[in-house]
Amino acid sequence: MLNTLRDITQSVASANSLETALSLLVSQTKLAMQTHCCSIYILEQQQLVLSATEGLAPNSINRVKMPLSEGLVGLAAEKEEAVNLADAKSHPRFKLFPEVEEEEYRAFLAVPIIFQKQVVGVIVVQQPQPRQFSENEEAFLMTLAAQLAVVVRNLKNKAAISNVQQQVVFKGTSASKGIAIADGFVLGGAISLDQPEEQATDLATEIQRLKAAMQRCSDIISTLSQRFDRENVDDVASIFSALQLLLGEASLGGEYLREVNLGWQAESAVSRVSKRYIEQFIAMEDPYLKERASDIRELGQKVLRQLIEPDKIELAPDKSVILVAKEVDATLLAEFPRGKLAGIVTELGGVNAHAAILARALGVPAIVGVDQVLSADVDNKKLVLNANSGQLLISPSDAIIHEYLCLISESKAQQRQFSAEISLPAETLDGQRIQLYLNAGLLSGLSTDMAEGADGIGLYRTEIPFMLHQRFPSELEQVQVYKQVLSAARDRPVVMRTLDVGGDKPLPYFPITEDNPFLGWRGIRLSLDHPELFLMQLRAMLTANADSSQLQILLPMVSNLDEIDRTLLYLEQAYSELTEELAREIPKPKIGVMLEVPSLLFQLEDVAKRVDFVSVGSNDLTQYLLAVDRNNPSVSSLFDSFHPGVLRALKWTITDCNRFQLDASICGELAGEPMGALLLVAMGYEKLSMNQGSIARINYLLRRINKAELERLLDQVLSLSNGEQVRQLLNQYLQQRNLLSILD
Repeated sequence: MLNTLRDITQSVASANSLETALSLLVSQTKLAMQTHCCSIYILEQQQLVLSATEGLAPNSINRVKMPLSEGLVGLAAEKEEAVNLADAKSHPRFKLFPEVEEEEYRAFLAVPIIFQKQVVGVIVVQQPQPRQFSENEEAFLMTLAAQLAVVVRNLKNKAAISNVQQQVVFKGTSASKGIAIADGFVLGGAISLDQPEEQATDLATEIQRLKAAMQRCSDIISTLSQRFDRENVDDVASIFSALQLLLGEASLGGEYLREVNLGWQAESAVSRVSKRYIEQFIAMEDPYLKERASDIRELGQKVLRQLIEPDKIELAPDKSVILVAKEVDATLLAEFPRGKLAGIVTELGGVNAHAAILARALGVPAIVGVDQVLSADVDNKKLVLNANSGQLLISPSDAIIHEYLCLISESKAQQRQFSAEISLPAETLDGQRIQLYLNAGLLSGLSTDMAEGADGIGLYRTEIPFMLHQRFPSELEQVQVYKQVLSAARDRPVVMRTLDVGGDKPLPYFPITEDNPFLGWRGIRLSLDHPELFLMQLRAMLTANADSSQLQILLPMVSNLDEIDRTLLYLEQAYSELTEELAREIPKPKIGVMLEVPSLLFQLEDVAKRVDFVSVGSNDLTQYLLAVDRNNPSVSSLFDSFHPGVLRALKWTITDCNRFQLDASICGELAGEPMGALLLVAMGYEKLSMNQGSIARINYLLRRINKAELERLLDQVLSLSNGEQVRQLLNQYLQQRNLLSILD
């Protein structure tokens, strides 16, 4: 049974079109289940459309349509569960469509196809004789539907994109708000096999280009094959071995070269050979040989990538683009030409992944979790990225573009309104002064950012300079960077977090491979295991601060008191060494810990005896409290900083900090959200650290609210049962005070 499921799924997934895929699906499912009829209905604009069938009248395909409220097929979609009937005609929801000629069928089993909580279609099997389909048959069809959900959804998107008359919208999760209009720029997407057929002007050059591309491709495949060999994943390793054989001169590789010798450019040669062999293999009767067409397609795309975009990061001058990729890391974003990055769209990643945080810091609109966007042909197409609502529009009409240009203009006007008060203190109507600090990681623009309303730097992410190097930066290199940061702050306090890598922040020259990196070797754990690196960083920080008293040092990912004690010993060692070397006293910085690991919330009295302050990292604290991997799009909807459990933990924290006279701030993303800032101020937090783009907005908001009112509102919030209720209540509060536009 498992082999049958796999064969059907692979066959459907390798189809070139939705029509072909659905035709294969119904014919193979009918055969596998030994039924008389199998049909599939696809949900289009809230109507179920008969899209393929083996057993009903062929001319009824695309003609039979029904709303979710009608028929047994609609019932399966509406209830989002299987409908298994021995005699369909006896059910009150039975509806006969004369054009499908299904009068003879009695036994009926329908299963919804659901992708990420959304019904995309229904698969149905029927038989003439009245009988209940067995539990095994029902389980088989449900398993098949679950496995095919992604495939059907992706093929629907591709079909829609090929129809230029239809507006195509991909949906994701907003990671950095804003709107961008620019051409798509795909990194890591599928390369089209349909390349222009162009004659070669210099055969020797084309042969050299092709051989070089094939060699790079061979090296990559070999590396992957060896890796899976080491991991004993034999079936995966065999795939790469097969591709390596195809690349040889005795196989497709030789065909590519012969095509060039016939006078074609390298890209044209690979395209022509690939399409020719794919057509031949698809026409074969043997299912195994038919499937080999996908191997030919994959190899052709790999070679074409090495010909077309081996170094694609080099963009044409003055061209602004929306980056579309499987996943991006902080290094790529930091190195990407600043003026050319209009927006970011990724298939993977979470809204609080490090790359998403960096996108917000750069003020670049971004959405994540956009499933299968790389399977769409969006490279060089005009895109509208609406990161406010998590939407990506492909090839929008001129009217749609005009509407979004108006929205961008309105957003800029609103930002000017916020910025007009940036020089005024963030003080509530009843006189509560709130200090607004800056979260930073890049040196570029830091001086400008500090001039715009920040009371200091509440979080400087020292890992960013580490990620931009090809090796660990030396002590002198670190001193130079830290001095620049302190200088940019202009005598205001600077909280520098010690190296915080691991999890979603890898160093390219110090890879860490773990099954669960967020619970693994990261933050202070890594630093304490490498005292030579830790001491170097502590010395660099102290040296940079030798002639000022701005520095405060923050320790990430602290989970127990022993980590604090060991750090303090290393800090004392670094301080003693430097005072001896400099032959003078230097300022001793305040020491703080990040509250990210829930266990530390219950040891704040002991923490207060050891350090000067704490800074709540709401992103990781939320992740650990809710047991949600914030980078996993499958569960990203469960990551909610407004979850009442998270809010109660934050309230508990500030209450205990005040009780133990422990200075507290918050540097997570929650502080930069208008609703989040309201709740934090109500709880008693007086230091909020956020990205530069949020400071003017939060300052504007706080100057128009009353803390005493917020405290009464907080009592209601903490009694609610979910995050959505919290947002609704805060939305009402802002609406009553004519401040709802602050959320736009």
